[in-house]
Amino acid sequence: MSSRLSLLWSFLARNKYLITSVVGIAVVGFIDENSFMKRIEYEFQISQMKDEIKKYEAQNEKSTKELNALQRDPKTIEKIARERYFMKADDEDIYVLSTDQQVAEDAQAKSNEIDETVK
Repeated sequence: MSSRLSLLWSFLARNKYLITSVVGIAVVGFIDENSFMKRIEYEFQISQMKDEIKKYEAQNEKSTKELNALQRDPKTIEKIARERYFMKADDEDIYVLSTDQQVAEDAQAKSNEIDETVK
């Protein structure tokens, strides 16, 4: 038993710098809260968030332009009312062409609700 212990002790004494380096690299690279693995993960999250920021900025710009158009042009209000809410003039008919059954049913329900409120 003591020979094994002395053999281990001599191995540790001869390779103390190598062992310290390996343990240090393991801690810095994988184990620590600020490890390289976490840093790579955080960089990936940052790039995803920057992409989301760009998407939301583009959406905000589009919405701002649409809002300005709504405030200045009454034809834009009419266009949006016709496209999104299926509103119509008294002398018009609306035909919704869709392959999706649920969308067609929703459009029909909205059209019926509008007709009922007008009557």
